[in-house]
Amino acid sequence: MKTIAVSGYKGHELGIFDQKHKGIHYIKKALEHRLRSLIDEGLEWVIISGQLGVELWAAEVVFTLKDEYPQLQLAILTPFLNQEERWQDATKSYYQDIVSQADFVDSITKRPYDNPMQLRQKNEFIIAKADGLLLLYDEDKPGSPTFYLEVAKKRQASESFPVLFITPTDLDLLVQEEQFDNFSTEWES
Repeated sequence: MKTIAVSGYKGHELGIFDQKHKGIHYIKKALEHRLRSLIDEGLEWVIISGQLGVELWAAEVVFTLKDEYPQLQLAILTPFLNQEERWQDATKSYYQDIVSQADFVDSITKRPYDNPMQLRQKNEFIIAKADGLLLLYDEDKPGSPTFYLEVAKKRQASESFPVLFITPTDLDLLVQEEQFDNFSTEWES
């Protein structure tokens, strides 16, 4: 797998409303773990749409991994021009910082937002360009990732298209592992 699309929930869908939330640490850790194993198998490109939440956290993980894996590249394919136009200034600045570090940036529909079809086109285009999908998703809590998953399942019906999940259980295990490691370190001191 040379290219993987990465997506998941928007921050607010996870109850995360600022960049200091402790849950982000575990999400990034889970993304890093999955991306490392994919890099070892030949991953070269991570594709996101620049959506707030999991996608931008994945971009941050890619930038960190580039120190170790300089061949890893990030593509941001936005659904429409100026998707950040109505965001708050701090969020816009965060987004623009990530965009400035990406290896490739383009807008799929080449025009500002004018209808919800642009979001569907984004999902279809990115799934068509990727060799697989990595999705932070909880089947019990459908939300924005469901739309990506539906497109991926359609592609799976006609060809091999891996869909990899990061689940709440995966995140819980990371939290427990880190707590255990911290406890062990304190115990040894």
